[in-house]
Amino acid sequence: MFTLIISLIILFSLLLIVLILVQNPKGGGINGEFSSGGATQMFGVQKTGDLVEQLTWGFSIAILVLVLLSNFTIDKVSGTSAESVNVEKAATKTVPTAPAPTTAPVQAPQPAK
Repeated sequence: MFTLIISLIILFSLLLIVLILVQNPKGGGINGEFSSGGATQMFGVQKTGDLVEQLTWGFSIAILVLVLLSNFTIDKVSGTSAESVNVEKAATKTVPTAPAPTTAPVQAPQPAK
């Protein structure tokens, strides 16, 4: 299940990248391709822009939902402890202690008379 969700996230991300690259913030993009000829009469420039924008929002929301859903499908207990590897390594490490001071304590200087 987790592999399927990750595959869908990757697919939707690639499609979202293509959709964003197709759009032109100055009104061109895929809309500019349909501006001359009979395609404008069939689809309409405004309708094409609406479709690209709706698909962009749809893929963005789908990616968000799939990412949140993937958190619940991760196998939390797969025969090992649920802690991370770094936590396990930190628990087994020993920190060396500082050596005890071997010199006599330093006395405060005497004020000048």
